[in-house]
Amino acid sequence: MIGSTDRATDSAPDRSDHGQYLSRNPAELDDVVARVRLEGPDALLTAARSARRAQRDWARVPAPVRGRVVAGFGRLVESNKEALASLVTREIGKPYTEALGEVQEIIDTCDYFVGEGRRLYGQTVPSEMPDKELFTFRSPVGVATVITAGNFPVAVPSWYLAPALVCGNAVVWKPAEYAAATARALAELAWKAGVPEGVLNLVYAEGESTFEGLRAALEEGVVDKVGFTGSSRVGRDIGELCGRYLQTPCLELGGKNPMVVAPDADLELAVEGALFSGWGTGGQRCTSLGNIIVHRDVHDEFVRRLDTALKEAVIGNPTQDVLYGPMLDRKFADNFDDVLGEIAPHHRVLGSESTGRITDANPRKGFRGDHSTGLYYHPVLVDGLRSDDHLFQQETFGPIVGVTTFETLDEAIELGNLPGYGLSAAVYTTDPATAFRFREGIGAGMVSANNSTSGAEAHLPFGGNGRSGNGSRLSGMWVIDQFTRWQSLNWDFSGKLQKAQMDVGAVEPELDYRLPADLRGHR
Repeated sequence: MIGSTDRATDSAPDRSDHGQYLSRNPAELDDVVARVRLEGPDALLTAARSARRAQRDWARVPAPVRGRVVAGFGRLVESNKEALASLVTREIGKPYTEALGEVQEIIDTCDYFVGEGRRLYGQTVPSEMPDKELFTFRSPVGVATVITAGNFPVAVPSWYLAPALVCGNAVVWKPAEYAAATARALAELAWKAGVPEGVLNLVYAEGESTFEGLRAALEEGVVDKVGFTGSSRVGRDIGELCGRYLQTPCLELGGKNPMVVAPDADLELAVEGALFSGWGTGGQRCTSLGNIIVHRDVHDEFVRRLDTALKEAVIGNPTQDVLYGPMLDRKFADNFDDVLGEIAPHHRVLGSESTGRITDANPRKGFRGDHSTGLYYHPVLVDGLRSDDHLFQQETFGPIVGVTTFETLDEAIELGNLPGYGLSAAVYTTDPATAFRFREGIGAGMVSANNSTSGAEAHLPFGGNGRSGNGSRLSGMWVIDQFTRWQSLNWDFSGKLQKAQMDVGAVEPELDYRLPADLRGHR
């Protein structure tokens, strides 16, 4: 199923007539990293049934013991860190240094959720009646179906897997086809850590088959929670589907993440943050910088510095020291070609000698490696963005960032909120009041002051609002609410039926009492 030495030509189809998918190295398109058989809708339904059977026994395993399984998962990932990071780089073209950071995020996530196995706290609550005790408990939701994108092929899945498993759930995981090998590697590490058969199920399928399989599983009642990381469009469809079955999915969707550069900002720091968040991973993160909103007084200087930094940035083979490598997959390259078609005459295009795919006829100065082997694209900085431009309103998912200007902070906040996404936002300023007012006004679920729009830590909530999500959060203690349900218990040992709100002792105040003259303030 997973091939390590297969070779194919650039023109060979990624899908065969028999439902086989070829996951290619986007930096070397003739290198087939994995060959996977794509299943039909029945595969997800069958996996959910298997998970349903396995989940009951898994939930009976004490939570601290489940935590130790997650601990073992983290240690196995740590022992295989370099190998897993190399596979990430090979399969999706993420620079190796970033891939190492992504694998470290799995380790950090597992380290955090080890402790949650001993902290799935309920509460004791005082009753309003004697001889009665009240309790609350966290119970696993049951079977979670998790559908993930491939731009963070191992870190993001771990955000779902670790808490879901610790909480006593079974998981059906459908990864992106173009990250098939990394998904298999991560699943193998989880299985070797002691996750039982049926508790973690890996399914390869295309989007339509996944959606139909999910519909059937929800109809049959063998899926209790859906987690989805991907586009806002598909997230909307999944949210609608889950709503028909009275379920609330965990949706982590796209972003059009603004960065505001105030007139008092440290411009060198702001340029560094923009470069990393706007063009790191080729702009193919949900938290990638979308629009830079710069104060008019510093616009020219900021753009000049950013243009220089971008032209000097090294693009190329992801195994080397580069800002970014290739597009993740052909479909993203094709989409980015469409995005470049939205550049209008009123835009000033900066950042490179040209736009589009890097070729012999369209070279990039200082390119590292052989551009002819992969899906490499020029970085683009678009100045003169207008609020009604497609490039301003829509997620572009590629190495392109636009710049517009503002005069007042209120105007900057309004521009930041205008596209309707609400994932991440950043402000660069040396004035604490500006930072706090920006946080208060911006609709993003995650806000940075003097840091980039990209970057997450395992113990903070990750997620967005509006077109970026439905308010659910991954990471930290907040994700526990996605994978558990509260259950209450009232235990009456009085020996008689006590009815709440009716058999409750009452102490009535003397409401007609008034303070005597000697206790009043006036003379």
